[in-house]
Amino acid sequence: MKPVEDNSRAAAAGRFPAFTLVELLVVIAVIGILAGLLLPALGRAVEAGRSTACLGNLHQCGLALQLYVQDNNNRLPFMRDAAFDTNPPPAGAALPTMDVVLSNYLGNVNVLRCPSDKKGIFEQTRSSYSWNSLLNGQDADHLRVFGLDFDPHQIPVMFDKEAFHQVRGPKKGVNYLYADGHIKNLLTIEGVAGKSP
Repeated sequence: MKPVEDNSRAAAAGRFPAFTLVELLVVIAVIGILAGLLLPALGRAVEAGRSTACLGNLHQCGLALQLYVQDNNNRLPFMRDAAFDTNPPPAGAALPTMDVVLSNYLGNVNVLRCPSDKKGIFEQTRSSYSWNSLLNGQDADHLRVFGLDFDPHQIPVMFDKEAFHQVRGPKKGVNYLYADGHIKNLLTIEGVAGKSP
């Protein structure tokens, strides 16, 4: 029983080894530094997930466009982006928006919402994505812009309205859906316009 008494007396006297205030501050500082290093990586990983969901949305939009083209003599739709203002154009004065034209093919117009759209662009314009209106009504297999012929794999039909995914790094801010259905994640469109062979 003697050792038990010695332990209780040592505990009462506060003689067990303990951390000093300096040691505690050093441990907290190290944890803070590690958290500071890991948070940006965690943010990039979360944004990578959102960007992947956005790519999935654009893929569904591409399928909807293919179905539309099949039902309309291989022609792309006539549509426009909704304006940011709150006053809608008068009936018949402007082309319909993507959410109206593709609603029967999308199944759910929430596909037009990018998960990284934190500025409420979807709520204001009914789509987080822009439509390349230069392609309105064109033959889906023979695209022509500003007098230049493009193959469907060369020209985007839809893309993010803003660089929603810029956190992922340079040249990865905007997702693009091309006319042939493939998708790229870029900050800007790379390459030079030229006549196709």
